Amino acid sequence: MKVRTRDFIYTTDNLYFASTNYIHPNNRFISFLRYIPDSNGDRKKDGETYSKVTSKEAYDYLRKNYPEYLYFCDITQSEMMGVPLNKVREIIKPENRLNQIKKSYEEKNSSRRNKFNPLFKKLLDLSDFFHYKAGIPYENLGISGSILPNLQKEEVSDIDFVVYGLNYHRKAMETFKKYKDKEIEIPHKGKKITLNRIQDSYWQRIYQKRMKDLSLSKEEFCWYEDRKNNRGLIEGVLFDILATRDWNEISGEWGDTKYCPMGSSTIQATVESAIASFDNPAIYTIKNLKTIEGAEENIKEIVSFTHTYAGQAIEEEEIIAKGKLEKVLKDNGESSYRLVVGTTRESIDEFIKLKDSLQNKK
Repeated sequence: MKVRTRDFIYTTDNLYFASTNYIHPNNRFISFLRYIPDSNGDRKKDGETYSKVTSKEAYDYLRKNYPEYLYFCDITQSEMMGVPLNKVREIIKPENRLNQIKKSYEEKNSSRRNKFNPLFKKLLDLSDFFHYKAGIPYENLGISGSILPNLQKEEVSDIDFVVYGLNYHRKAMETFKKYKDKEIEIPHKGKKITLNRIQDSYWQRIYQKRMKDLSLSKEEFCWYEDRKNNRGLIEGVLFDILATRDWNEISGEWGDTKYCPMGSSTIQATVESAIASFDNPAIYTIKNLKTIEGAEENIKEIVSFTHTYAGQAIEEEEIIAKGKLEKVLKDNGESSYRLVVGTTRESIDEFIKLKDSLQNKK
């Protein structure tokens, strides 16, 4: 069984986990608990009700009920979640789920199509947009989030749209940037759609949720988020354009790399490549390194484990970044250094931002 980031795992204990890794140990899949059976839950499927859990709730629930899903990881030196192989009931894949919804719609006659799930209609419009306007094959598109395990809430669920292949993902965002806030005609489908940018009031709400210090001002945060072009609205429904590596972009084995913490560091550098800056984790390779504070090491890349600093900069932009310095040790003896931003969910006093002031970029 192959499992990559954004796949869901349904377990023999009726739990739904979301995979958070491309590489896994040989006895379990690294993943995070998302939905649990709950008699008071607000999501229904096959006669059962479920609830979505927060990070803290997930850990507390597993410690109390299913501690076998928790283990101490010698790679990260921390407690992690992972589904043991003997607990896997089904691997649910975003590309298969989208294809299933697409086939279901195509098999219905015109009168039944009019009654088709409105949220699913918007999802199919997005897939047609990225296929016809961005030139992305349907097999490189998928749906994650609550729609993947069929636990969506019709009136409030977002669309977590998945694009496989880092270059295809960049093409998807570039195409959305080109067409947003315009009426779009979908060839061969006889329909027109509009994909809208997100208003500042939404970014301001997200700012209050994400930022727990003054690393970014509200104005800065909104500016960065708006220019990323990885989020928009379709008929009032929020959608995310999520990146997942294609199979030929995944390499390595579990345990072939270890990371040694070496304190904090602040650096200035030029982004050499940001093609993986929307992956999990986000990765920026850098050049023209200048250490402002911390150890004088030859840092090769910056990685971020928080959405806030995914897609924060593009190629040839000069940035300042603050985070935790790590030495990267390969089994073959090679070593390098990386700066990690977002070592905690709140990313207190850790950031990636442009060297020039925001005013100079307007």
